[in-house]
Amino acid sequence: MLNVDVLVVGAGLAGLQTARLLARRGLDVVVVDRRRELTAGIRTTGIFVRRTLQDFALPGHLLGPGVRDVMLYPPSRRNPVRLRSERDEYRVADMPGVYEHARRIAEAAGARVLLGVRYPEQTRHIRARFVVGADGARSRVARELGLGVNRRMLVGAELVHPIASGTTEPAFHCVLDPRVAPGYLAWVIDDGRHAHVGVAGYPEAMRAGVRHLLDEFAPGAPGRAVPTGPVERRGGPIPVGGVLRDLACPRGLLVGDAAGAVSPLTAGGLDPCLRMSELAAAVTEAYLRTGDVRALRRYDGGALRARFRGRLLLRGLFAGVRSPAAAEGAVALLRRGPGRKAAARVLFGDGSFPDVPLRHGPELGSPAGSLGPGSGYAA
Repeated sequence: MLNVDVLVVGAGLAGLQTARLLARRGLDVVVVDRRRELTAGIRTTGIFVRRTLQDFALPGHLLGPGVRDVMLYPPSRRNPVRLRSERDEYRVADMPGVYEHARRIAEAAGARVLLGVRYPEQTRHIRARFVVGADGARSRVARELGLGVNRRMLVGAELVHPIASGTTEPAFHCVLDPRVAPGYLAWVIDDGRHAHVGVAGYPEAMRAGVRHLLDEFAPGAPGRAVPTGPVERRGGPIPVGGVLRDLACPRGLLVGDAAGAVSPLTAGGLDPCLRMSELAAAVTEAYLRTGDVRALRRYDGGALRARFRGRLLLRGLFAGVRSPAAAEGAVALLRRGPGRKAAARVLFGDGSFPDVPLRHGPELGSPAGSLGPGSGYAA
């Protein structure tokens, strides 16, 4: 029997970040993941927003060039709205490299990472005082512990392929077209070396499967560079119902997608993943050190939800754009005046989600450094 303080289920970036922080606090931590390689089964585009880049020390050599332009297209693809920032707003990460880097940093802090291990079937030999569920949108840990579960989700699919260096201008191309992405967007963005072409939407509103819709969108996708090598497919669910209310109990807690830590409006999960991981680590340590269940009350999903009621409202409005004509009208409203300002505020805003206290370590490039991203398909 292996006795540990904390068992972290899921070696995504939410799990690895939480494990690293807990190990640095002197706790005995084991991370398990059913994947045999962390570079397999990637489900995120890897788009980091400016606020994350400012607040967290990310591995710069694994990030693409800064993106300042966002192009918003109606279903007709004509007369897109161009929004330009004076600052770099997005950077796309080499996610296979980031995952491996995150693992090394967690292990350097003292956490043990075991791959090819399924929870709970293959973890019976691990006796943990506390379990952290970082096992994705359809969390098994959440069900085992009787915590909240995600019920409102998008489903996304993406093609990733190499491109010739220097053949594209950095831009985030977003297509509002309910025929291929009902309730969300289709997109094209690249990191200077690889193009990412994707679609996401509500599965119940899709007239065909998400992969079929992606194959329909990709050939004429605006801003897409010609592939120069093999095409990789990614995909998975994206929770957009907001942070769950029931996040913790005396047996464990949830982080990342498992906690619903994804912006309801933009479906971005990297920034909230990092912020919630820090809070989760602090709460877990306090609880295990004192045994006082009141420490868990700081990890309050209800309080976090209250901070983004506006985003939940806008998610409902976004989801209601279900016809090409409505989408054309919505993009037209963004061309000037209040609509343009509102779009810029959403896409280039300074607010983080959720807003939780931060305490950072050194540069991520060092063994004890601060780690970045989580999961989710778009920023």
